[in-house]
Amino acid sequence: MQLASSLRKMRAPHWLGFYGLIVLAWALLYAMQLPPDLIAAANLYGAEFWDALCRVEPGLAGAPNILLMWALMSAAMMAPTALPALSTWDDLVQTGRAAGFGALLAGYLVVWLGFAVLATAAQLGLAGAGLLNPLGESVSIWLTALLLAGAGAYQFSTLKEACLAKCRRPLTFFIQYWESGPWRMGLRLGLVCLGCCWALMALAFVGGTMNLIWMGGAMVLMMLEKLPAIGAILTRPLGFGLLALSAAVILSELGGWT
Repeated sequence: MQLASSLRKMRAPHWLGFYGLIVLAWALLYAMQLPPDLIAAANLYGAEFWDALCRVEPGLAGAPNILLMWALMSAAMMAPTALPALSTWDDLVQTGRAAGFGALLAGYLVVWLGFAVLATAAQLGLAGAGLLNPLGESVSIWLTALLLAGAGAYQFSTLKEACLAKCRRPLTFFIQYWESGPWRMGLRLGLVCLGCCWALMALAFVGGTMNLIWMGGAMVLMMLEKLPAIGAILTRPLGFGLLALSAAVILSELGGWT
């Protein structure tokens, strides 16, 4: 009976709109990708290829396009991680469900749109310094190691722990802030989620900001980390793994110098 009730709820118009938003975001990200043959040509011809490509393919360059890419990435990756919280909200609200759901989701996504603005500025700055290629992938061993080490260390921080505690207990979160209304709760939920995931999202500069395989894997990882039972045994090992990867990157670079 509980399963049947959950399936009926997920077919409600606001849930179908939610799923449609996620599918659309992933579809647009896929459409923005370079074809594999162009990526292979870039690997073959190097900097000269990128220079020519950026002159004839304006979709790869410029703040508006990078901002669009980050906004889509944030929606595609982070909206699914909010599914337990949104489902809990649906269980709590008996009337006016669609309107409250929309305000909650809008507040959540506004926070991630702000993150997209900051990530765009970071990408433009790093690319301008010659640390990223046009696909948003680090070309600096030291930047790669720093991003991995930073994300690994953040896994052990009290801020991450506090944010994860709220993400893993959405019922407690909503009871605590219920009087503020769905819009403000959406903003709070977005900030809490940002506190959980910003460092892992920054690893897009390691895997490449247009790498759909990386995005999908990171999304699944962040969803699992927010689940109480799985997340409790995932967060710290993930931190150790990222720190080990950072050390391996540095050691490989130092070994290349000898």
